[in-house]
Amino acid sequence: MTSSAPPLQRTILQRLLQELCPDCQRLPGPFPVWHGPCPGAQWWPLAQRIHQAGGRLVALWPDAHATLLHVTYALEETLAWVWLELGKAQKIPDLSPLFPAANRLQRAAVDLADFSLAFDAPDQRPWLDHGCWLREQSAPPQPYAFVPVTGEGVHEIAVGPIHAGIIEPGHFRFSVVGEKVLRLEAHLGYTHKGAAARWRQRPALLGHELAARLCGDSTVAYSWAFCMALEAALDWRVAERTLWLRALLLERERVANHLGDLGALGNDAGFAVGLAHFSRLREDWLRLSKALFGHRLLMDSILPGGVRTDLDKTQCALLHAQCVALEPELLTLRDIYEGHAGLQDRFGTTGQVLPGLARQLGLTGLAGRASGMAADLRCHGNWAPYNALDVQAALREEGDVAARVAVRFDETLESLRLIRLILDHLPAPGPAVAAQQNLASTHAVRGLGRVEGWRGEIQVALQLENHRDSLTLRDIHLHDPSWQNWPVLEHAILGNIVPDFPLINKSFNLCYSGHDQ
Repeated sequence: MTSSAPPLQRTILQRLLQELCPDCQRLPGPFPVWHGPCPGAQWWPLAQRIHQAGGRLVALWPDAHATLLHVTYALEETLAWVWLELGKAQKIPDLSPLFPAANRLQRAAVDLADFSLAFDAPDQRPWLDHGCWLREQSAPPQPYAFVPVTGEGVHEIAVGPIHAGIIEPGHFRFSVVGEKVLRLEAHLGYTHKGAAARWRQRPALLGHELAARLCGDSTVAYSWAFCMALEAALDWRVAERTLWLRALLLERERVANHLGDLGALGNDAGFAVGLAHFSRLREDWLRLSKALFGHRLLMDSILPGGVRTDLDKTQCALLHAQCVALEPELLTLRDIYEGHAGLQDRFGTTGQVLPGLARQLGLTGLAGRASGMAADLRCHGNWAPYNALDVQAALREEGDVAARVAVRFDETLESLRLIRLILDHLPAPGPAVAAQQNLASTHAVRGLGRVEGWRGEIQVALQLENHRDSLTLRDIHLHDPSWQNWPVLEHAILGNIVPDFPLINKSFNLCYSGHDQ
């Protein structure tokens, strides 16, 4: 499959960068990435022009020393990675009128930079800083200033930050009349752990181990994105078989998560037998992963330059047979879900995000495809091996829980097809890890990796330097698609009743740990 990005759109991006950021250059790697400094006067015009061209904001973050502010924009599979030099008493234009997700990204950037940068934005509330650990304070911490809703009969329901079971911490403030939700505002950041600083303390070639542990349900996606960025920075050529095995691992991770979510969604709607069947199917899936790859969640399966475990013919046959056996069971369960009046009554029109709102708010990934947003790097990116697999994107436009359930069914079936196709066309065996290239001469080079995880696009941007013949990470930032999607969840619940929130929340199933880092 060749790249499907419209040539005109790619030309617009290149022309914009040539006009506004003339020092941008092409980075090596499987995706076209243009990177370079952005003059201060062009920070807002560049964002505005990319927005007008149909682009989207992917990530925004400060560097480790708060001397640069980085941002990445996407037009189809093409990416612009630019940075702004930060000066004293500088007010940076607010990007949230163009890209609403920028609001919380900017607030987090202020916290991470220890308030050494400032945005010309109305919302100046902290995001990651809960008033007790990011900086020393002479005054006691103040309560987070949730936006109040007033009116007759309006009252608030506070949920979290501590939840039952193993759910990670996050605070949700509902403003309701009766059971109808008028407003929901979330406050996250409770699991921020300073992961970037930990990376800078480790050898760069061991950074994949930390990436694998950033978010347990996306360990493959984060590991591959990290290794892709590292390999791009080092111009490290990876064997073709390695790329195909990485794709197989990524699709197995996607299937495992979709099976778990489909069962949980049935259970949240009162259909416990759905949870029982999908739990059985997921358990069988995880057990085979453990047997063949050494870990139920495929932890540490991807490492720089290669993969930890290769497959022989017998193992390939086991994986193939599991896909063949799972498909009819999945089709039967889909028929049951779609034919069950109780489930469809709970799923249909619940938590709806229509395509217009999804486009305005920048909804991405699985949830975005359920609301008409067709972005999927596996389809639109000309990167191996997906450019040879003709991936069919799952797409719905209803934008409700039913649509997000349907996308999960479609994507699981497509992943089963892709796994079988990968197994049938695996390139000939070779070294598990490619030889290192360009290591000794490395000095302050950048690399970027992008992978379509099961939630959506995961991005890793890093800068390497060779310090005393030791390869280290000067700077690194990992971006989870939940940054874009958490604010959309707040819109999805509006007009619904409070008891529907667990169902709507599960239909998005967003990440705390990958968001907070």
